[in-house]
Amino acid sequence: MKSAFKLQKNKHLIDAGLIFAVTICAAIGVLLIYSIAENGISAGEGVGGNDWKTQLFSMIIGFGVAVIISLIDYRKLVKLWFIFAPAALFLVALTFTSLGYQRSGADDQAWLQIGPVNFQPSEILKIAFILTFGYHLSKDEENMNKPLHMLLLLIHGGFPIAVVGLQGDYGTAIVFVAIFICMICSAKISWKYLAAAPVVIGGAIAAMWFFVLDEFHKKRILILFNPGSDADIEYQQDLGLAALKSGKVFGKGLFSEAEEYVYVPEIHNDFIFTYVGQVFGFLGAMGLLIILAYICLKIFADSRVTCDRLGMLICMGAFGLMLSHCILNIGMVLKMAPVIGIPLPFLSAGGTAMVSMYVIIGLVLSTYSHRAVLYNVFYDANEKA
Repeated sequence: MKSAFKLQKNKHLIDAGLIFAVTICAAIGVLLIYSIAENGISAGEGVGGNDWKTQLFSMIIGFGVAVIISLIDYRKLVKLWFIFAPAALFLVALTFTSLGYQRSGADDQAWLQIGPVNFQPSEILKIAFILTFGYHLSKDEENMNKPLHMLLLLIHGGFPIAVVGLQGDYGTAIVFVAIFICMICSAKISWKYLAAAPVVIGGAIAAMWFFVLDEFHKKRILILFNPGSDADIEYQQDLGLAALKSGKVFGKGLFSEAEEYVYVPEIHNDFIFTYVGQVFGFLGAMGLLIILAYICLKIFADSRVTCDRLGMLICMGAFGLMLSHCILNIGMVLKMAPVIGIPLPFLSAGGTAMVSMYVIIGLVLSTYSHRAVLYNVFYDANEKA
């Protein structure tokens, strides 16, 4: 008898818990958009009877895309970086031309309209960044702590942050920062860089405050430390808190009289969590938070069982994206973060955001599906292994 090691790939597995939780969230989002349109709560913001159909269609397309991506080896996908990375950057660059426009209710010129379709190219850039930065880190991890190599990684991470910042989309810039931090801290970074990070981050925040942010954005931040000092700046968040409280414990239901609901600007989009509180109450809002927390933690757990560093880094990038979206969005509603226009994953209205989030989930599913298991096999010399 002698022993040997064999490497055997699992049969295609799907992370059923993750895809189920995501689909539950997306279905709730479709139901909420339908309720808002039917009740006429956001009629003034152009939320009509077809918006829930767009949301449902995006959910179906996104689910299919996620399943297809889960069947493709992520290691093959990243090798196509020379196609999707320039394409994503090109689309973002178009927002600086006459093709770019500022969506109603937004502070940034970060949207494109091609025929009947309007979308935010930065959503595509997030996906491209997670793949390219994960590939960069996995290839250079042994050398990453050398100054030149670290400089190249910082340039790679800082470029998309600077680009979306130039658009005026500071919320998305913060999401890129969160993705960058989660991924680089998951690699073999030296403690010396981690020790210096607070100084660098502090300097970057100071530079943003004095040289980049305008007075309006500064007021949105300062109001968090001095509530009640500016009714105009606080208007949307005050309405959001009132809407959350109005649902009490069990909520008002999805189809009550329109006048029973508290109107909040962008209630179908960035402030959709206020509507969750109104219709489902405290218990429903807490239930949704548990589902979102499960999604984030499941992505993190999947990062621990990947077969290589690349898969782990992709999952950590997805974790950073999903967690930052949830914290920033709900923080806005609870008046614990400034209003910066970040949608709640799978719930806020928007076909591009829905499909792009499903693509991110598809990448996580791909790392889960293409794991490899190393195991001991004891066999007789005359037997086939």
